[in-house]
Amino acid sequence: MPSRPAPSEASGPRQHDETGPATAGAEAIGDVWRFRIVALAEATSFLALLVASFIKHQGNGELGVSILGPIHGGLFILYVALALMLRPQLAWSAKTTALVLLGAVAPFGGYVVDLWLARRYRPRRI
Repeated sequence: MPSRPAPSEASGPRQHDETGPATAGAEAIGDVWRFRIVALAEATSFLALLVASFIKHQGNGELGVSILGPIHGGLFILYVALALMLRPQLAWSAKTTALVLLGAVAPFGGYVVDLWLARRYRPRRI
């Protein structure tokens, strides 16, 4: 008598559910967690840079911009690189990728992306 395929094989491709794509295993969850940290740091540095720019243009010095500018620039590059690396791993569409990248240039965008990632890719509970 032929053996029956395992339930996961018989049911075809796994579907998305409220905890995120079925392909988001433990390694992907760790990568998402790292990206969330970078997204929050990038968004915070962006807001701090905006405040420093305002202070600079009020004539109160540019020390904040000269310090925060390179920090934010590095975090921005890291954010974009991680987003592009996660795209194939999490099977993001072009639209999703564009929205995630838009989060890097919009004030508070990184916070929105972090919230979306936290809801979409939360670890599964046993």
